[in-house]
Amino acid sequence: MKRDSFTRKVKEELVSNSYDSFDRLRALLAAYIRINGSLIIRNKSTVLSLKNENAKISKFLYETISQIYKTKVNLLTKKKPNLSKSVSYIIEIEEASEEIIDDLEISFVEGKISKNIVRNDDTISGYLAGAFLASGSINSPVTSNYHLEISLNNDNFAKWLSKLFAKYKNSNIEPKIIKRRENYVIYFKKCDQISTFLIMIGAVASCLEFEDVRVTRDSLNTANRLVNMDTANMKRTLETGQRQVSEIQLIDQKLGLDNIQNIKARELAKARLENESASLVELADILGHQLAKPITKSNVNHLFRYLHELYLRLNK
Repeated sequence: MKRDSFTRKVKEELVSNSYDSFDRLRALLAAYIRINGSLIIRNKSTVLSLKNENAKISKFLYETISQIYKTKVNLLTKKKPNLSKSVSYIIEIEEASEEIIDDLEISFVEGKISKNIVRNDDTISGYLAGAFLASGSINSPVTSNYHLEISLNNDNFAKWLSKLFAKYKNSNIEPKIIKRRENYVIYFKKCDQISTFLIMIGAVASCLEFEDVRVTRDSLNTANRLVNMDTANMKRTLETGQRQVSEIQLIDQKLGLDNIQNIKARELAKARLENESASLVELADILGHQLAKPITKSNVNHLFRYLHELYLRLNK
């Protein structure tokens, strides 16, 4: 796996995540626009322009900006003048460009990051995710040359972004800064720090892949790897539980849990509301005890798919 392909996988995971925290999403946008955005004067109006070469990232930015700021957003495509058939995506905001810049407290001149945008772990995570989306890259875990970096064009901004890592609770990441041609690069090479960063920004599946490849190739530092994998699995279990609870609550509001025809699904829905952080195995034990019959993890997974499909029908 090449470096650019694993980087793309991490970034596409970030834009496929659901963001329940409005402040985290604003922080992500603030970082991305600060790094990749530019202001253009056109017909005496200020236009905010964002460029990207990834369709999924561009779609995410387009939909997020449209949803948050309720403004018209133009998504343009531009073919590169070569034989690679590659396409660049350009997002342009005209009517609300200055409003967005003011709301996200972005300064393209100063390097400071507003404390209103990054005031806790959740928003720091969002800001770092946005920075990685904008200009980050990571080596494939197949190689033993572990390396993750974020490239910036402002020395002061690089220093401010670097300080965010220390402000995150229990962070073990100690990034360094080097100048590479006209850019200032924040980077770190320790594998446990890279895993921590991936979990921090919400790339949990990528972290699990990174750790799995490393464990297969190298048996050293097993304890740290297991901790990271356990943390990632726990976080994924909690996030899945929260999503399922949200869907079940909507089902309850629109249909009523007692009106769910599938008895097992009905009892599972009630069990999940009472045990938000329980794993599928734990829920199988709870459901089996309530129904007085063996219930497997596979049964529970199938029942959750049934509840998800019911949620989608009711949420139309």
